[in-house]
Amino acid sequence: MFRFLLRKIRLGKLKKNSSSVSDTNKFRRNLEENLELFQEELGDSPDIIIRRFNLNIKNRIKAAIIFIDGLMDSKVVYDSILYPLMIEAKKENWVVEESILDFIENNLLTVGSVEKDNDFTGLVESVLEGDTILLLDGYTEALILSTKGWEKRSISEPDTEVTIKGPREGYTESIRTNTAMIRRKLAHPGLTFENKKIGKKTRTSVSIAYLKGVVNEKLVEEVRRRLQRIDTDMILDANYIIELIEDSPFSPFPTVAYTERPDVTVAKILEGRVAILVDGTPVVNTVPTLFIESFQSPDDYNYHFLYATLIRWFRYLAFFFNILLAAFFVALSTFHQELIPTPLLISMAAATDGTPFPAVVEVVVMEVVFEILREAGIRLPRPIGQTISIVGALVIGQATVAAGLVGAPTVIIIALTAISSFVVPTQEEAGILLRLTLTIFAGILGAYGILLGILVVLTHLSSLRSFGVPYLSPIVPLSVEDLKDVVVRAPIWAMKTRPRLIGWPKPIRQEFNLGPELPEKPTEDRDDQGKI
Repeated sequence: MFRFLLRKIRLGKLKKNSSSVSDTNKFRRNLEENLELFQEELGDSPDIIIRRFNLNIKNRIKAAIIFIDGLMDSKVVYDSILYPLMIEAKKENWVVEESILDFIENNLLTVGSVEKDNDFTGLVESVLEGDTILLLDGYTEALILSTKGWEKRSISEPDTEVTIKGPREGYTESIRTNTAMIRRKLAHPGLTFENKKIGKKTRTSVSIAYLKGVVNEKLVEEVRRRLQRIDTDMILDANYIIELIEDSPFSPFPTVAYTERPDVTVAKILEGRVAILVDGTPVVNTVPTLFIESFQSPDDYNYHFLYATLIRWFRYLAFFFNILLAAFFVALSTFHQELIPTPLLISMAAATDGTPFPAVVEVVVMEVVFEILREAGIRLPRPIGQTISIVGALVIGQATVAAGLVGAPTVIIIALTAISSFVVPTQEEAGILLRLTLTIFAGILGAYGILLGILVVLTHLSSLRSFGVPYLSPIVPLSVEDLKDVVVRAPIWAMKTRPRLIGWPKPIRQEFNLGPELPEKPTEDRDDQGKI
């Protein structure tokens, strides 16, 4: 009963607040009163421009436009709004038989998009987004004129996803530029974008993209639901969205993928995934995400499939080196020396003779030092950062070995581990955590600790879901048909179906007889050959 009364009280407050909001949103007929409302809401900042002028249509009518300097295209404002309203309107003897707002919209303005609105909150949001508002004295409505035109970075190749033979274009911080790049690569009428505003203060534009007829509608509904429940003041980057919608926030493995390349986004949309674009960031998120995607590269589909398969196996090997090499070194050198060949064991013993710390301490300390050097190289300016990373690693490694603090085998293991961590960048964060954890387990329990850690990791991976799709698919659960792009990179003509658990509404993506065929052997006329 008490909960029921509390609900009624809250409902009454919400209704009261909504009624008060609707009263404040009610537009006035007096132009100066409306301008005062805008000035109170937007403040007296110098970039808020209010331009008053007179319209010589029917009678002399007071008018004004409001825009933010720097967010709008000044050429559009001057050539397509002010010039027609202040100059062209005086040249013609117009016969106006409709509302002057409708007449201006239909006959004078030459901007691309014009909308009519009387909601004050919506008009303020339009101004803050770069649009221009036209107000007339005596009217309770205003025109929203599309004049967005702020400065933006030009399209360039992304630094984090470099390809050798593929396209060189990457996303920018403008969401409209990014949607246009996707639309240009996927010119299909089923490509759909849905826009939302997320963030009570930032009002960040977020758009979801999917292909009708290919995507699972339940997946689209789930993405809408998770975005709808976000109630926060700010969305400043794509990672804000990731942490608010991902399935397992405490897992080190990413369940929402990201990319800076339009070709990768289009390929995933064509498989039945949903892309999430955030204004102000050059990164696009895609869901659902599979673990195997971390080992796939855009260049895999630009090279011969045999070479691409070999390179993919190298990525698998590098990932295992990244998380297991240091742990195996600690386990062998501490607990299982009998498994090391005798000549190698003698060399390792001679190299580590006199070092004061056990192997697990050496490895953990050197890994921490390497991560500090890498972080310093990233945060410093690029020329200085590269110098610090290279020189720092060489100097510290040589100095620690010369001082007898760390053995030379430890430095070699850490170097191999560091190089391997760069091969699979999307699993870099999980790799660091797994590497340190397994190394500590190996220092405590040896090979049994490594085995225990691997079992825990595999159990965790098997339990993960990305928007309802098993994270380890198509391996667990096994789908033999989908292994064509997991164990190997099959030829393009052999990839006839979409992933079974993602693109099942329309699994067939190409004909089954697209494989190359040898040309028919031409028939030879012996008589003609004899004549020749």
